[in-house]
Formats: sequence, structure tokens, C-alpha cells
Amino acid sequence: MDPKEEIAELKRQVERLSLFHEVGKALASTLDLQKILQTIMEKISDLLQPDNWSLLMLDEATQELYFEIAIGSGADKLKDVRLKLGEGIAGWVAQQGEPVLIEDVRNDPRFTPKIDELTQTDTQSVVCVPVKGREKILGVIELVNFVGKGSFRKDDIPILKNLADYAAIALENARYVQRIHELTITDDCTSLYNARHLNFVLDAEIYRSTRYGYEFSVIFIDLDYFKQVNDTYGHLVGSRLLGMIGDVIKSHLRMIDYAFRYGGDEFVVLLPQTSKWNTLAVVKRIKDLMNSKVYFAEEGLNIRITASFGIASFPIDGRTRKEILRRADEAMYLVKNTTRNNIALAGEGIRA
Repeated sequence: MDPKEEIAELKRQVERLSLFHEVGKALASTLDLQKILQTIMEKISDLLQPDNWSLLMLDEATQELYFEIAIGSGADKLKDVRLKLGEGIAGWVAQQGEPVLIEDVRNDPRFTPKIDELTQTDTQSVVCVPVKGREKILGVIELVNFVGKGSFRKDDIPILKNLADYAAIALENARYVQRIHELTITDDCTSLYNARHLNFVLDAEIYRSTRYGYEFSVIFIDLDYFKQVNDTYGHLVGSRLLGMIGDVIKSHLRMIDYAFRYGGDEFVVLLPQTSKWNTLAVVKRIKDLMNSKVYFAEEGLNIRITASFGIASFPIDGRTRKEILRRADEAMYLVKNTTRNNIALAGEGIRA
């Protein structure tokens, strides 16, 4: 090998080692997934200098690829673009789990002009590698250069595969952390938030509402005669019923609202930026729906269940988490100890 070529090759090896060192350092120093992925993609860009590059993630629910990160000409137009598995080169790589280098996409039947037409670019050379988790494909990394530049080389693929492995590690670590977090704040039986998370959310909402002058309301819900369900049909049916009640409650809430299983057969709902009287209208709808529902009819059980509701609002009924929960709980028990299947407002009494 010519001395100049040897020096050039040595320089490339040093650049690659430096690249892996930087990415490894990012992976070990933070759990911020976006930061790690951005570092990986930036290092790829520095080393291989593509005109366009992107990280596409696989949506498991729809089995489609979407652009998690996209840099280059027309990248802003890719935000809502999705590719089906097998569609285009990226779709083929995600489906087959194999890397591919195409020096001239015009001669490859897997290429689709869909992205070029959208971004007004002219793709010539593509290198694409899968991002593989332990058990499945998570996405792909795709680099594109255009007419007027040389093609990528075969020895670029091992570099990209190694970097894709780093991306896979980061993605799976982030998902494990997210799942652990979900388990600590979620009730297993109903998939609602648990009482521990209620304390955190209430404190945050009190701070936000105090700062901006908002109202918010809390609803305490206790199921009527739920013990009879357990005694008659067993705890397995009772647990399934709790999950169904949780679904009924969630179905009448906005995206900004929160629903919690407080414990046993008790639930709490938090409605940000909602007055007591507006909350009353929400509770009436939930109550009417619960009264109309028949559970386990397909199994011949025909179970009906009602609930007692108590409402308290910030700041009129309390300014601390304990005060608001106590007032909502007292309102609920006013119903529980009298009519049941009804609603009471803190400071206002029962609203038939």
C-alpha cells in the first residue's frame, strides 16, 4: 500500500475509534434517549458526511416506520410520513433485518420515489442498516447522498452496524426505564394511576393552579355494595369489574384529566382547570353511565353497580393536598351513609 494510502487509512481508523469512544461515553453517561440518539446520528454524519440521514423507528402497533430523527434537505416534510414494512429500501431493511448498500437506486426495484417527491430531492446512493434489539427490529438508520457525489463504500456498513447496536442498546434501556416507571405509578388491576402517584400529581397541580390562578376539582368515588360482588361471585370477578369501572371512568375524561385507583373499591379523579359546577356535570354523566351498564351479561351474571361521589375544589374547599382529599372524601361519605348512588359537593351537600 502506498504510504499516503496507509496514512489515510490510519487516519480513518483513528476517526472510527474516536467515534465509538464518544458514542460509548454518551451511552454510559445519561439515560436521556434523545440525547444519545442525537449523538449517534451526529457522529455518523461527521464521519460519513451524507447529504441526508435519518433514524426511522418501527411503530409496533401499525407495523410502520416513522422518522424519529431526520436531517437534510426537506427533512421538515418527513414529520408525518410513514412507510409500511417492505416499502422502499428502509422498509425492506426493517422487514428483512439485513443491511444494504445501493450505489445507484435507479437500478434497484426496492427503491420508492415517494420520499424524493415529497422532499424535492434526487437520491442516488443509499446505505441502510437495521437497529436490532434483543428480540426484534426497532428501526433503521438510513444515509442518503445525491447526484454529484460519490457512493458510499462497503466498509461503511460495519461502522453503521456497530453504531446501530449502540442505538438499540439506548432504545431498549430507555424502554426498560419507562416500563419500570410505569409500574411504580400504575395500578395493576385497573391500569389507572395509583395512590402514590396521586400525591405527586396533586402537589404539582396545586403549585400550577396557585401560580396561574386556576381552579381544579377532585372527585372521590366509592362503589356501592362492592363487597357483595366479591362475596357472591368471587374476587376474580370483582377484580375484573374494577378494571371495567376504571374504563368507564376514563372514557369520560379529557386528555389533561387524571384517574386513580385510590385503594379497594375507591377511585379518585382530578380535573385540572375545572370549577366545582363544571365537575358536577362530568360526574352526572359518569353516574348515569354506571347506572346504565350491565356487566358480565355474556357470562350470565348481569351485574349492576352504582357509586357514591364526592366533589371538592381548589382553592375554595382547601389549599393543601390533605385538605382537598379530606373534603372530597367527606362529601362522598355523606352520600355513602345516606342515599348512595348520588353526588355530594363539599360545603353544598347532596345533589340528587
